[in-house]
Amino acid sequence: MVERILITSLFEETWPNDKTPVLFLGEWCRLHARKARWLKMNAEVVPYHWDDRKKYHTDFLYLEKLYEKLLADLSEKLNQVHNTKHNSRYWRILIGPWLGYFVQMLFDRWFMLEKALSEYEVSKIYVLDTSIEKVIPFDMTHFQELFVDDLWNEAIYHGILKRLSRIQIIIINKEHQSEKDHSANISRLQPSVLRDRFKTGVVKTLNRILGCFVRQSESFFISSYLPAKTAFQLQWKLGQIPKFWTRVPLSKTGTEWSVRNFTIATNVCEDAFERIAREMVSEHIPTLYLEGYKSLIEKIRALPWPQNPRFIFTANSYNFDDVFKAWAGDKTEKGSKLIITQHGGNYGTTAVSFTEDHQIAIADSFISWGWEKKNEPVVKPFANVLVIDRKQKWNNSGNLLLVTMALPRYSYHLYSLPLSSQYLGYLEDQFRFVRALPNFLQEKLLVRLFSQDLKWSLKQRWQDNLPGIELEEGIEPMPSLINNSRIFVSTYNSTTFLETLSLNIPTIIYWNPKHWELRKEAIPYFDQLKAVGIFHETPESAALKVAEVWDNVTAWWYLPEIQETRTEFCSKYSRTVKNPVKQLLNILQETQNT
Repeated sequence: MVERILITSLFEETWPNDKTPVLFLGEWCRLHARKARWLKMNAEVVPYHWDDRKKYHTDFLYLEKLYEKLLADLSEKLNQVHNTKHNSRYWRILIGPWLGYFVQMLFDRWFMLEKALSEYEVSKIYVLDTSIEKVIPFDMTHFQELFVDDLWNEAIYHGILKRLSRIQIIIINKEHQSEKDHSANISRLQPSVLRDRFKTGVVKTLNRILGCFVRQSESFFISSYLPAKTAFQLQWKLGQIPKFWTRVPLSKTGTEWSVRNFTIATNVCEDAFERIAREMVSEHIPTLYLEGYKSLIEKIRALPWPQNPRFIFTANSYNFDDVFKAWAGDKTEKGSKLIITQHGGNYGTTAVSFTEDHQIAIADSFISWGWEKKNEPVVKPFANVLVIDRKQKWNNSGNLLLVTMALPRYSYHLYSLPLSSQYLGYLEDQFRFVRALPNFLQEKLLVRLFSQDLKWSLKQRWQDNLPGIELEEGIEPMPSLINNSRIFVSTYNSTTFLETLSLNIPTIIYWNPKHWELRKEAIPYFDQLKAVGIFHETPESAALKVAEVWDNVTAWWYLPEIQETRTEFCSKYSRTVKNPVKQLLNILQETQNT
């Protein structure tokens, strides 16, 4: 077996010369933009461990159990550190999202290193000398920026390798700064963005005024995803002056190692990974949960929000808004009800999902877009909040719109989707779809790229593979794109196709079922979509259907069997309802009375 130097990142300072045998830990090391360099190297790439999807699902169950153990022990430790007596639900609301994400990512990095060291002859590794303070997040939002960054992942690999003690580590002294992906910033002066900023400013001004009229027991709404009219009517019906609360900023807190110099009960470890996880949690926990916790509590005590809200209603503040989470955790301890409404696709259909499980675990009611979950009475079927009172046109003489997505080059929180290097397979599926189209349809095609490139060089890859195809770089608002489209083609299990089906827009869906696994209860509904030609499991099948119906999309889309199937599917996963305010009130009152 050839002895190789291990490479864990894209930082070429850690790469040897082109002739030295190397082992790339994954495709995240090999940027498309640097292809000319790495193609010349004597290299192998470690196969990605979660290409074995049976292993992926087994690991998901293992990590869910480990998460619960760590959450219990870390909650107890934080109560000791902060001299508090908060219950487990409080800490699950506040730190649960970070802990779940971190442990799942850490396991992926650890297993890939173990795989490389056990299956290959690895001699040594070069790593950047990264100060750990640079990669400790301040809060959950900062963490989201960090975990897609190469410097953070380089530091995580280094931290694991030090604990494995099975390879020579050579430190490279060179400064690197974490980089945000600024690829979406080109849209910051677009009219729609400016309008959103103006609306946000107006809402903040109104809240400062209306904050003087807060009743301490009134219900609280933040990031509800409800249309403004619906949200206004709902609060008015509840007998309160409508308010549209927004996120509250926090000042950053520095790191103090005297505060975080602890580990979580390593004597109870059941395996090697658990020991590493328990040691590294205290190193990487956001400063807001440790050093900045006192200032966080001072901030929430000074909020103009109600002191004893009957219920708290949100769509996505449960995840990255730590001020809200700390406040909501405190209020639920005192009896307030937490209501979370579904804010996107994938829920109810995907085989596994940490974020879905988390929301159901912390909520008194989780309002779905129509689906129910066995043995989970907190799931309350309602409607797709994104299409309430919304109208959408399409153009029977328009173009073919292919909507694509991007994922981080490193795995992040776990649900059923392509992970890490599997995204290259997703991308190849899109190229296969286009190649399977007749030439005249390729000329009618508009491909919408994701607004963030995440260092995949997506535009360049498309131009290399299919020069001449028209690309839209995620700037134009989706409704205006649909206005000019004859068929909407969705390529992943998320929000977009649920909206277009609810709005009765001609839609074709395809994805690789080996990566976008469906839960058992959802399969019959997708089988019905497949039977009428809406859903496809190969790009070639989807392209064939597009070509078949292109000349008379209206006749195809309004066939009784198409409309009946669409309606039945939407009644389960993207429902529209009459009088949404009345139905929501019923759910809120039912939750309040339980």
